Order: sequence, then C-alpha cells, then structure tokens
Amino acid sequence: MKILLLTGFEPFLDFSVNPTMKVVEELDGAVIGEYQVISKVLPVDFAKAGGQIIGLIEEIGPDAVVSLGLAAGRFKMTPERIAINFKDGPVDNEGNQPVDEPIKQNGPAGYLSTLPIRNMISRLVEEGLPADISNSAGAYLCNNVMYEALHYMDIHKKDVPSGFIHMPASHELAIEHGNVPSWPHRDLVKGVRICLEVLAAETAVIETGKITMNQ
Repeated sequence: MKILLLTGFEPFLDFSVNPTMKVVEELDGAVIGEYQVISKVLPVDFAKAGGQIIGLIEEIGPDAVVSLGLAAGRFKMTPERIAINFKDGPVDNEGNQPVDEPIKQNGPAGYLSTLPIRNMISRLVEEGLPADISNSAGAYLCNNVMYEALHYMDIHKKDVPSGFIHMPASHELAIEHGNVPSWPHRDLVKGVRICLEVLAAETAVIETGKITMNQ
C-alpha cells in the first residue's frame, strides 16, 4: 500500500487549539484509495518545521505529501497554488520572527503545488463545501513547509505529489475568538478526506497514462 504523509500544526499565536492538529489526528491510519495516511503534527517554529517535514519525508518515504494549515478569517477550504521563497510574519512559538528572509539561499522564487487542486475544489463544491484555489500561502510557517517539501522533491527528482491546503477555523476557535468564519470539525475532516480521495483517484488514473495533474 502507498503512504500519504499528512501534516498539521500545533497551536500558535493566541489560538489555544489548532483544528489542523485535530483533523490529522483523526485521519491518522485511514485508508483512502491506495493510500494509507500517516499523520504528523509540526511545530510552529521557523527553525524546526522545514527540517522536520524533510526528515519525515526521508524517514517515511511517502508517495504523496499533503500539509494542512489554519487560515483564520477564510470561510473556504483553499488548496494553495504556490509557495514562495520567503519567510516573514508574526513571531513563532519559539520567539523567532524572520523578516524578508529566503527559505533557501539561491533557491527558486517559487514552486507550484503538484496536487490536483482544481479537481479538489470542484469536488468540494459538488459536496456542498465552500472552496477555491488560493494564490497566496502567505510567508509564515504554512508557506515555509510547502516550499521546503516541494524544494526537496525538486532537488531529489522525486515525482511525489506535494502541496498545501488551508482550512477555516473550527467552531471551537470561533467560540473562543468571536467574529471569525468557522466550520464544524466534522466538515473540516470531510473536506480534507475529499481532497485526499481526489488525489488518490487521480494518482491511480495517472499511473495508467490517461491524465496529468492540473493547476
């Protein structure tokens, strides 16, 4: 069976919980198409997160990598189109706050997701879940992890679908923070599972040589 590495993040800033952590924990061990999901939670730490996802890729040898992040304020599930070679943003959980720093010196300016993001959002919308492609993953840890994974696949010439999906806040966070768009936990899990089902289905078809990933 193939392995799909699914990552989320620990709580950060003033969010006492991170819905991505709860989603990946619930999906850990799930079998979706030909993939078995192995879930891991990454630290919100510029000095460690990128190295950890690379370490997991090297240790597990996954056939696909999907990372999740919280985008509090968004009301749609948003697969990301591109990661940029910059780290910048609020202070992380260890007190680091890089400003306009490259993730990789002399690395490419950006990497496009290699997930079937267009078909992911089509299926999400068909299932009644608001979704759209995002053209900016920001410059915080979400972008950092996405860039690191895609850079690793690029320099090691690995044909492994990889990318990032931002999700709205959970109702639990909305209760805590007030006026923020939110989804019930069960719909966040459903949305991620749908995205993984699309990936599994398209990967199976790609192996027959019928189609290619779409942006």
